[in-house]
Amino acid sequence: MARFIIEGGRPLNGTITPGGNKNEALPVLAASLLTTEPLILRRIPKIGDVLTICEILKKLGVRVEWDKNDTLLLDAKHAKSYDPPEDLCARVRASILLLAPLLSRFGKVKLPLPGGDVIGSRRIDTHWEGIQTLGGSLKFGKVIEGHIKKIVGADIFLDEPSVTATENLLLLAVLGEGKTVLHNAASEPHVTGLCRLLISMGAKIQGIGSNRLEIEGVTTLSGAEHTIGPDFMEVGSFLCLGAISGGQVTIQDSAPQDLRFVLKTLARLGIEPSVSKNSLMIDGTHQLAIKNDVGGRVGTIYSGPWPAYPTDLMSVAIVAATQVQGTMIFFEKMFEGRMLFTDNLTRMGANIVLCDPHRVVVTGPSSLYGAELSSPDVRAGMALLMASLIAKGSSEIGNIYQIERGYEKIEQKLQSLGAAIKKV
Repeated sequence: MARFIIEGGRPLNGTITPGGNKNEALPVLAASLLTTEPLILRRIPKIGDVLTICEILKKLGVRVEWDKNDTLLLDAKHAKSYDPPEDLCARVRASILLLAPLLSRFGKVKLPLPGGDVIGSRRIDTHWEGIQTLGGSLKFGKVIEGHIKKIVGADIFLDEPSVTATENLLLLAVLGEGKTVLHNAASEPHVTGLCRLLISMGAKIQGIGSNRLEIEGVTTLSGAEHTIGPDFMEVGSFLCLGAISGGQVTIQDSAPQDLRFVLKTLARLGIEPSVSKNSLMIDGTHQLAIKNDVGGRVGTIYSGPWPAYPTDLMSVAIVAATQVQGTMIFFEKMFEGRMLFTDNLTRMGANIVLCDPHRVVVTGPSSLYGAELSSPDVRAGMALLMASLIAKGSSEIGNIYQIERGYEKIEQKLQSLGAAIKKV
């Protein structure tokens, strides 16, 4: 199995361009099943999760062709199957996004249970309730079996602002009869991106970017062209890395307008990039200091649904905090397994107290030392890679498939900044 070998302690300098947003690319790929006309999608990252969904679509009869490095042609005119292969679905959590498009296309679905990260339990109850409210009938077992005779618009209040549930209900409601209103909907940039694609295909959606979406059903959707937005998880990861790596890193084409709460939160760790049009520049040559709460109290960084600080950026912020003067509490509210990777940082020399599965206390700065590591999930894997890059000595990271599921050409981008990293 492939692994990364890293020699830590080298300052990073230069400019990188983030890949397309994986979490936008995945539902956009699923949307190809809603039309018999071609979709042309640009800035699609060639990463593990995307390639797996492409393989699933091929098995369903969708024509999938890459043009250049990041442009993808999808043509579902001859899609014939509503029964995705179990082995491929087990490799990616996002296979759940095929539930609504297959129901809409064929009136039935047999979807194997999705796989993905082991950061904690992920409910599908919100998907379930919403799809049934729109007219679907679902049965849970080894596979999710579903039937729908007619998609009927409805007023739906989501019991949590789930991203994938919001996307599934959008993908079903756009071809329904009448109006659907989604209350407490997710409003992340990737949800907005999916809405933009669907509108370009002929859908009628209002309230984009808010937590109340109105969808007026249409009878057919056409082909379209769409460009994926930048991956703000990658942008946030490189901001944290650049701040602690002893150099200066510029992240171009980074859509800073989508990062206001991320930047506000990272500023509490002293990470304050300069913003220039569509780029961010972070200077990592200065010692960082935590900004305590009013009265000098130790602060807490919480994760939460958008626009709160994203759970997927908790791991990289914790690594950054190990290099910052002061103490900060991190409270992961969404996944009970997210913080368990911190025992690796402790082995490397970090001063971290794991209070319970949801909270850690980090005091810095700490000197980190190279170690033999294994990536437990996408975001923790990137965090361990960051720690290895600033550590003294060499590190080896196994199970890098997890990192490559979410970060495109990560070793080449790091090498372009001067990192001593190789994939073997």
